[in-house]
Amino acid sequence: MTREDLRRDGLAMQQRLFGTTAQPAGFANLLTEAAYGGVWCRPGLALADRMLCTIAALGVGPRLRTLRRHLASALELGLAPAAIREILVQAALYSGFSAAEETLTLAAEVFAERGVAFPPDPPENVSLEELERRGREMMARVHGERATSGYAAPDNPITGALYGTAILYGYGEIWFRPGLEPRQRALVAIAAFTALRLTEQVSKFGQSALNLGVTREQVIEAIIQTAPYSGFPPALNALSAISTAFR
Repeated sequence: MTREDLRRDGLAMQQRLFGTTAQPAGFANLLTEAAYGGVWCRPGLALADRMLCTIAALGVGPRLRTLRRHLASALELGLAPAAIREILVQAALYSGFSAAEETLTLAAEVFAERGVAFPPDPPENVSLEELERRGREMMARVHGERATSGYAAPDNPITGALYGTAILYGYGEIWFRPGLEPRQRALVAIAAFTALRLTEQVSKFGQSALNLGVTREQVIEAIIQTAPYSGFPPALNALSAISTAFR
């Protein structure tokens, strides 16, 4: 593989994603070669999953100009509007709901520009008791024995003051919403936590993703995919954490 090969592959990937090979002045061929040729063209993760991870990383920023371009590309790749909505909603669980006020508004604009209806909100007719029951059920499915360790320990009254709400609305509500399968939600979590520089959470969800049908290679690729968007050092730190966890 030469730089010319990477550049050629990168140009083809840019064209496929955005219908153009244009890039901002000053970048020379860094985006083409390193991001699109070196990262987007890697084997090990499907193109739609790479886009999912990219949107998650951009959504926690949020980096709206770049996110706009990738939301449009996601539609062209065949990601359903409901899936795109759910990536942004779940990412906001980790970075703050205030981020979703911006990213969901942007998504609505992108959809409207392409004549795509914004998907209706899912029903919210479940009681708090049912949210807690199915939240704990989802936690156990996702994390196994790690579901009640660390800050999730049920006997910690300090973290428990907030974590009960996370169980209700994170696992009981968001992880049950239609639009994304649990496997895809695991990839969203890995990419978002990497972008947020939260290596403890990357380690936890990277291991738990294996319970949902994600392979080790796909966990690693989900982390790598974030590097051009939220930085190479956070991705390298996350890779170090997950390598320790996998050992």
